[in-house]
Amino acid sequence: MTRASTARGPAGRSARDGFTVRRIPQTAPRIISADEAWHGEPPYAQDALALDFFGARDDEDFGRQPTRTSLLPEPGPLVARLAQAIVEVVSGQRPAPQLIRHTAPTIYSVIARQAMVAGRRRTPGPRRSAVVRRVRVCEPADGIVEACAVVVSHGRVRALALRLEGLDGRWLVTALTIG
Repeated sequence: MTRASTARGPAGRSARDGFTVRRIPQTAPRIISADEAWHGEPPYAQDALALDFFGARDDEDFGRQPTRTSLLPEPGPLVARLAQAIVEVVSGQRPAPQLIRHTAPTIYSVIARQAMVAGRRRTPGPRRSAVVRRVRVCEPADGIVEACAVVVSHGRVRALALRLEGLDGRWLVTALTIG
């Protein structure tokens, strides 16, 4: 071999190899401490936002959407089941959250409060379930039903008057009177 064929160049490559090895440059950012990052002014902190979840909305696309009566189930059997459930909740036999899906928030709060009071007055012993005797349904407008029911509960005859509105594809109790 000749001396020229084994000689290496300044970058450490031989004349026969045909490639060069180079170091990869450092691309990661420099690590800084917290003291270096926040010198002078404090960091931005967002305060809590005041949101009104139950107020009037300007955009009705996100509010409750009325539903036509033809797109809803028959109101008569629903009124009978709701009347029985409402009387059972008010008398303390059934938990109030079972009605939350079928009632407006204001109606639910009244029923839940009456259920809490009835739970305090509850006496031990066998309890008979409520029985719906009669239901009358009237439709004053499309998507609105006004109904009354006669319910016998614990030897008492009670009357219920309900107003159901078709909202978001289901019936919702928006007014209730228990006699």
